[in-house]
Amino acid sequence: MKKSTLIDKLNTDLAGELSAIIQYTTYAAKATGPYRPQLSQFFLTEAADEQLHAQFLANKIVALGGEPTTEAGPVPSAASNHEMLEAVLAAEQAATAAYTERAKEAEAYGDKGLAVELEDMVRDESGHAEETERILRDWPL
Repeated sequence: MKKSTLIDKLNTDLAGELSAIIQYTTYAAKATGPYRPQLSQFFLTEAADEQLHAQFLANKIVALGGEPTTEAGPVPSAASNHEMLEAVLAAEQAATAAYTERAKEAEAYGDKGLAVELEDMVRDESGHAEETERILRDWPL
């Protein structure tokens, strides 16, 4: 894999993290009902994790000689707590799949440190997905 291709893919991942930060921040404000305090805190905690991922990706892109994107990916709209949680679950599952693939690509490129960090991000994102699945499990519709 060429360095420029890896940089492009990392920038796509960075756009996804910027989107997740916006998504979680917005959803924290929009959460309603009796579980609002817990949902709002859940979303804000997740936003902080995504910010750490975004910072890592931006730093790595620069280290590789690239320019980090400042454009976020699209943020799904959601009208209810359930829709927000479903959108979060989909985003976390997509991020898990993307980082799994990116770790393989980093390994093929020869950057073991990047591959290990991306594997850690797979763990984080899959953990976020599992937690969201548990919240949704008995959520009333």
